[in-house]
Amino acid sequence: MMRNLLPAMLERGSGVSVNSSSGWGRSTAAAVAPYCATKYAIEGLSLAAAQDTDGKVAIIPMNPGIINTDMLRSCFGGDAARYPDAAEWARRAVPFFIQLGRKDNGRSLTVPG
Repeated sequence: MMRNLLPAMLERGSGVSVNSSSGWGRSTAAAVAPYCATKYAIEGLSLAAAQDTDGKVAIIPMNPGIINTDMLRSCFGGDAARYPDAAEWARRAVPFFIQLGRKDNGRSLTVPG
């Protein structure tokens, strides 16, 4: 996605790329080592690309937080109900995403809440 969108953003001199990371892209858990590895890769790619843009655009690795999804229910069982579903999460996340900009370039962020 970045390979296709960043050239136009850089030419225009503005844009934000939010890349889906995870809390497990910033820490580890042995039971989900392959997942951690993929999310560490997103963090590293995002931070390296952020350095390469000279601040013209923002590239941000984003931890969405814990969301009650089928995947979470398969891991957490009934405890997944303690977390927001996708609609609840979106109501909180969208205003946060809208305010992102150059000031956030290269920052590993987490959706609040």
